[in-house]
Amino acid sequence: MFKTVLFPIDQSREAREAADFVANVVKTYNSRLVILSVVEQTSPETDVMSSVEAVAKLLQGAKALFSQQGIQAEMVEREGMPSFTICDVADEIGADLIIMGCRGLGLTSEGATESVTTRVINLSPCPVLIVP
Repeated sequence: MFKTVLFPIDQSREAREAADFVANVVKTYNSRLVILSVVEQTSPETDVMSSVEAVAKLLQGAKALFSQQGIQAEMVEREGMPSFTICDVADEIGADLIIMGCRGLGLTSEGATESVTTRVINLSPCPVLIVP
């Protein structure tokens, strides 16, 4: 049913808590798991290298967590606006499901009134499962 699952992550507690649910779905449906992290450059003064290093460390940690559960995960790192990038990657990889936590690390430049989660739900090319 869910051949490819996309799991966008950040350093939030909600993303960490969603990982157990993701593992359950991936094991149940024998799905391909793609873990995505998006680097968002907020201003020209932002140190992109430290952001890239933090994302690489985050992805490696997530891959190790799933590996301990016998799940092979692919890692994708992109730069851009999170909601649009998540939907673009879902389309590129042919995702059947996006699983994400209900909150990220806070407000982004995308605006205070519309969260990344809300935008992904509205723009996604596939079903989105939100883990509270």
